[in-house]
Amino acid sequence: MSQTPEIIRDIERVSADVVRKAATYQAAILADVAGRRGTMHSRVAPVHHSMKVAGPAFTVEVRPGDNLMIHAAIALAQPGDVLVIDGKGDQTAALMGTLMLSACKKRGLAGVIVDAAIRDKLEILELDFPVFSAGFNPAGPTKYVPGRINHPISAGGTTVNAGDLVVGDADGVVVLEREKAPAMLALADKKVADEAARIDAIARGDTASKWLPAALRAAGVLKDGESL
Repeated sequence: MSQTPEIIRDIERVSADVVRKAATYQAAILADVAGRRGTMHSRVAPVHHSMKVAGPAFTVEVRPGDNLMIHAAIALAQPGDVLVIDGKGDQTAALMGTLMLSACKKRGLAGVIVDAAIRDKLEILELDFPVFSAGFNPAGPTKYVPGRINHPISAGGTTVNAGDLVVGDADGVVVLEREKAPAMLALADKKVADEAARIDAIARGDTASKWLPAALRAAGVLKDGESL
């Protein structure tokens, strides 16, 4: 009886063209066009608000407090990949620090997203490399427990498959399924144009939300014929 290997080496990634275009959008725009799905819990946040990341997910699952498989993932990931690590949200020990993240940058990875704690915050700020985490802890990890690479994971409460499109910025992280990402970008173009038009209208003094009265009536807040 065959068994799926713990390490899946070959994955199908979202295309480089899609990644380049996705990097031009806010995570919030992509989350909206994806039906407000695929966003990670806000505990997974950038180390600095200016950090941005976009790329195909290279997924890693570890046991809380153990980073053995992250070392293996760094060795296997390709330039442009985003390490997305399911650390179970644990914040009792750091899974990564300056040494590992410096290696990620040197290998040309696009960034790292860790649903767990990391450490060396001040040095990471100087590294000029996109890192998102669930917090910080000075305690180091163990390196004993097996995990999995490029299997489906749950990070920040969101399902992530290897090769999915991952985009992160000051608002947090959104994940788009690889097959659906190109269609989502077409919708994002329209969303950006619509929001730009609305901002122009607000600047001209049109601050009223046209949809609001109907929504309030549907919610039973306003009676038929009543207005704000």
